[in-house]
Order: sequence, then structure tokens, then C-alpha cells
Amino acid sequence: MLVRISRLFVGSLFIVSGLIKANDPIGFSYKLNDYFAPGVFDMPWLDSMALELAVIACVAEIVLGIAILFGARMKLAAWSLLGLMVFFTFLTGYTAVANWLFDNNESTLTHSIEGIFGFIIREDYSYMKDCGCFGDAIKLEPWESFLKDLLLMVFTIIIFVKRKTNMIGDLKADGINLSIAMLAIIGFSLGVVGWAFPIWFSLASFSLLLVIKQFMKHESKDWVMAGAATVITTWFCIYCINHLPIKDFRPYKVGNNIAELKECPPDAPQDVYLDTWFYKVNGEVGEYSTEQAPWNIDGAEFVHRETELISKGCEPPIHDFILEDADDMDWTDDILGEEYMLLVISYDLMKTDTDIQSDLSKLYDDAMNDGGPYMYGLAANTYSQIEPFRHEHQVMYDYLTADGTMLKTIIRANPGVVLLNKGTVLAKWHFNDLPSYEEIKAEHLN
Repeated sequence: MLVRISRLFVGSLFIVSGLIKANDPIGFSYKLNDYFAPGVFDMPWLDSMALELAVIACVAEIVLGIAILFGARMKLAAWSLLGLMVFFTFLTGYTAVANWLFDNNESTLTHSIEGIFGFIIREDYSYMKDCGCFGDAIKLEPWESFLKDLLLMVFTIIIFVKRKTNMIGDLKADGINLSIAMLAIIGFSLGVVGWAFPIWFSLASFSLLLVIKQFMKHESKDWVMAGAATVITTWFCIYCINHLPIKDFRPYKVGNNIAELKECPPDAPQDVYLDTWFYKVNGEVGEYSTEQAPWNIDGAEFVHRETELISKGCEPPIHDFILEDADDMDWTDDILGEEYMLLVISYDLMKTDTDIQSDLSKLYDDAMNDGGPYMYGLAANTYSQIEPFRHEHQVMYDYLTADGTMLKTIIRANPGVVLLNKGTVLAKWHFNDLPSYEEIKAEHLN
């Protein structure tokens, strides 16, 4: 019974968490780039393969979840599951421990410290807020992610210990197991994530795999089932890469107002700091709290002050949306105040798709000839790079500069197009799905 519970829990959770990342493999690849950075694992040679690795990890997680639920090839599945969980637990543990050391060394690791996993936490460690285990859908603190993986590791070990036991069930057993798994998936999807797609994906996948299992008599049917699950999940990843995530969990999703999300509510909690004052009194330096008001002591001489963040207050969901021109003039409020505005987002013009540039210029030309919305390009490049790019590709609209990470967050395309209405996101398009101006006008412009 314990093995069965472990299989149902781990398998269901793997399917949902894998689909969350598969929905946004580009975003997951950005998280892998963070781990490959010089301040973390210092493996920049893997940067060019980050997207492929992200897809492999997403597919492996979903296919393993399905295999565990069906009890197919359990020796291989259990070893693969253990390897994947060791990898995930190391990443979350590394992030949690390194962040803790980072926070307790005045934001600087002054020397290399041996981590609990036997790896060196680098002197130039770059602070990471989360591991990306659930993408942008669920933001867990590093220690929360680590504890979650430790719990999953317990269930994984139970499955691994019993890996030689025959867990392949008949149609009745599969029906019971998959029904319970569907209830768990429904709970995870609707109760935690707020996204129904994993439910329909699981229903379709389970139905197909059950048909293969029941009607295929060849002994290699397990491999056929695994192949079918791999094809389905890989196709889903590729679709989301070549278009946009089917579910946008980021603050720039359609319907959100950027200006409103740049501010915290008036009653939101504020940062709370603790000041420790160092004053020299009668020739000796002592520590004083603010309540002790050492500056009121006769003859006290100020030495220095230390400030510690006690509790973090509200941080607005959008805090880095700043648009500037070549003269460093801030155009943010002007852009967000326009009735309609088209933004061409290119986080890096040196890597952007060049074939679409003529279509973007035509979109701008058609909009201007019709008196439609103005169009700006946004890029994280310098103007010494932007202007030659505009000249080479005969780009007709102007460019503003912005933070690269922020641009990657707005849209998972390079380039992508965003339509704003007084700061509210009306629509977003991948360059593969760029509509004509007539289509935009008919659907979105009054």
C-alpha cells in the first residue's frame, strides 16, 4: 500500500510539475542559464544547449511520471527517478544553502565554503531566488523547494527499494490507479496551480496508453507506450517554443495592467530594518539600539551604523519596467499612458529573428497610414548596436532600451509583439504568429 501511495503521489506530481515547465521551456532554459553562470556552477559552455536540456528534463519528468503510474519497466523507471530526484534535490539544496551563506555574510562570500553536498560554493556566487521547479506558476522559497524535494525523495526511495516487484496491473488495477491519479492531478492543477490543462493532457495520454497496452500483444509494448508519451510531450514543448506558452503565469500576461503592478497597495507591509549604532563613549566603542538614542549621550562620538533587514515588505510584481532613449530620457509613463501602443520586444537584437523584420516594418507602416497605434522596439542592446541593426534591416520604427531580463519576462519570443491599451496588455504574439495590421485592428482596436 505504501508503494502504491508513493507511485500515485510522485507520478501525479511529476506530470503536473513537468507540464508546468514544458508549457514554458524557454523560461526553464533561462533558469538553467542562471545555474551555468560564472557565479554558480561556472559552466558557460552549456549555455548554448540550455533549451535542449530544458526540453529533455521536461519530457523525462512527464514520461517518468506516466511510467510510474503504469508500473512499466520499473527497474529502469526507478533508477531514472532516483537519478532525477538526486539531481533536483542537489539543485534546490545548493540554492538554499548558498543563499543562506550569502545572506549571512553581508551579501558577500569572502571565501569558498565547503557545501553540505561536497561541492564548493563559489566566492562570486550569484544569488538565486528559486530553482524554477514549478516555473512561474508557483514561487517557492529555496528552503521550501529543498524540503519539498526531500519529501519526494522519501517516496522515491520507497519506489526504488521495491523496483524489482512486478507493478504492472491489469485493466481493473490500471483503472483504479489512474482514477486516483486523476483526482490527485485535478487537486494539483485546480487547487494549487489554477490551470486545467494538465487534467485534459493526462486524460488524453492515459486513454491512448491504455489502448496501446490492451490491444498490443507484442512484448515491446512498454517501449511503444514510452515512445508515444515521449512524442506527445516533446511535441507540446516544441509547440510552446515556436509559439507562446499556452498559459502565461507571469505579471505581463494578457489582462494585467503594467502601471498598476509597478506599485504596491497603500496598506501593503513595508520593509522593516534594525539599526545598530556604534558610538565611542568615554574612549570605548559600544553598540546601541535606536531606542537607546546614543546621539543624546554627552560626548558620544559616532563611529558607524549597521542595518539589518528584519522582514521583507511588499515588492511589486513589476519593478524593472523602465524604458529609455539614447539620451537616457525615461519614456515609461508616456508609453503606458498611450491609448494604444505596439511594442516589438527583442531582448537581444544580435540573436533576434531577422527574417521577420520586413513584416514588422510593414506592420508599422500600415498602422501609421491608418492613424493607428504607434510602435516602438524595445531591446537590451546599446544604441551603438541598435542603429546599425536598424540600418541593415531598414527598420522604420524607433527603439528604446530596457533591462534584458525584464524583456525576456514580458514575452518568450525574440522578437515578440505586445499590444497595450493605457498600460494594459491586450494581446501578445510570437514572431511566428505575427498578425497583419488589419487583423489587429479588427480584433483589438475600437
